[in-house]
Amino acid sequence: MADLTNPNSTSKPLSSAGDATSASSAPPTILRCVMGSLIAGGFAAAWYALTLSIVQTFANSPIHSDNVTATNIGAAVRTLVMGIVALGAGVFAFASLGLMLLAVQLLIQKLVKKPTG
Repeated sequence: MADLTNPNSTSKPLSSAGDATSASSAPPTILRCVMGSLIAGGFAAAWYALTLSIVQTFANSPIHSDNVTATNIGAAVRTLVMGIVALGAGVFAFASLGLMLLAVQLLIQKLVKKPTG
């Protein structure tokens, strides 16, 4: 276990597989960033389409009840459902944007880097 009180501690926690190397320690590449951005963008588009579908469904079927409490709870549940789905779309959209910007940054660093020799 890593010593949290000593910042110079060299002990490393083991991964779940038990080996010291993991795939996440590899440096990001432009291709991996672009592919991840496209995947996250696809998920964002799907979540956005789901958001629009849910909003349309809720708009077409209003809550029919004479009970004020039931109406308030129904409105709160609908708001929570729409909010969670919209939040999912936003998270994937920001992840997609961030990965694409990381790919651009890596590309710029690769172009600016002077060859050694």
